[in-house]
Amino acid sequence: MIERPRTDESRSPHPQEQGPGLRRDRAAQPPPVRRDARVPDPATDDAWAPLAKRFVDDHYGSLRGRVRTHVINEHLRSHVGPPPRRVVDVGGGAGNQSVPLARAGYDLTIVDPSAAMLERAAVRRSNEADEVAARVRLIEASGEDAPRALSGETLDTVLCHGVLMYLEDPKPLVDSLCELAAPGAVVSIVAKNVEVMALRHAHEGDWPAAIAAFDSDRQVNGLGVDTRGDRIDHLSELIARRGVEPLAWYGVRLFTDGWTRNRDVTDPEELVLQAELMASQRDPYRRLSRLFHLIGRRPS
Repeated sequence: MIERPRTDESRSPHPQEQGPGLRRDRAAQPPPVRRDARVPDPATDDAWAPLAKRFVDDHYGSLRGRVRTHVINEHLRSHVGPPPRRVVDVGGGAGNQSVPLARAGYDLTIVDPSAAMLERAAVRRSNEADEVAARVRLIEASGEDAPRALSGETLDTVLCHGVLMYLEDPKPLVDSLCELAAPGAVVSIVAKNVEVMALRHAHEGDWPAAIAAFDSDRQVNGLGVDTRGDRIDHLSELIARRGVEPLAWYGVRLFTDGWTRNRDVTDPEELVLQAELMASQRDPYRRLSRLFHLIGRRPS
């Protein structure tokens, strides 16, 4: 039986929901995969649909993408207790980061507003062993709607990786993430580091763009999508105000982020992953990383 949360159709969408990952109503075109729940919104479109292949296959299939998942996973292992625990991945897309947690024994819920991304998550789930697939639940809803889509359920671990950068204002989503966190829960957020926006342009030899980036919190990413950077201190303050204590933060992707598109990648992967993990955990390297990973915990 498919759970369908009640929705308030008079509610207007959040103003920041004007970029990739928007929901759309497909009443006249039933989705090809089963979903455990859906919060429809006729006013939005699935802007991630044309980007899903490039993001899931090309980015996560590259060494740079594997650096991201490896480093974040190692950070999580230091803070998240052993299974069985309930994990929600808000904006989890195809489950590249979180499905391995289900494989390790965690009960996983992926909440994402994009049907195209959830279709890929469903394919990934179907390729897992039956006992792993049974631990993966897919819900189509925006991050801001996640508490309502989960009917007020709270969980032991709340993940939100690489989502805030697509939102004009991070506060409504941060509200939801903290609301989803049960007493003692870990909250894990990965965001773009606004302090290093000039670095990528410099690596590419685009010096006018590098100079302009010093005073900007915006940048078009490799998918051609406008993104926004956050500050570690500001995001730490936001979760602290909502009852989640900041515990630690790490860098994510330093050395490989400087690789240009035409660079021939022949590097030994094991050593690259080791170097990136070491850089993520110590200054000054972590502060120069493209992304940062903030870990907080709601007191028991």
